Amino acid sequence: MTKAEVANLLMEKTGLGRAESYQAVEVFLDSIKESLQQGDKVSLVGFGTFLVKAKNARNGRNPRTGEQIFIEQKNVVVFKPGKSFRESVNDLDAKPSS
Repeated sequence: MTKAEVANLLMEKTGLGRAESYQAVEVFLDSIKESLQQGDKVSLVGFGTFLVKAKNARNGRNPRTGEQIFIEQKNVVVFKPGKSFRESVNDLDAKPSS
């Protein structure tokens, strides 16, 4: 599902206009990004938690040449699904896909 599809679904379910639904999706996503950039975690009860974790620097290997390289420390965004969300996704195994 794309951002445009989410905005269209929001428009259908809420009766908002096209511009308002696209703006609502943008504001929602921007607020999550800004919180993560400030080092906060974002918890959406019943859905999950977004947080930033640091990956340590390490030695790696260039897969093409086999040459050893140094990979610097970096921050990555991690999503941990909530219990009810995780369980609902696990229940999909029993249902046929469409």
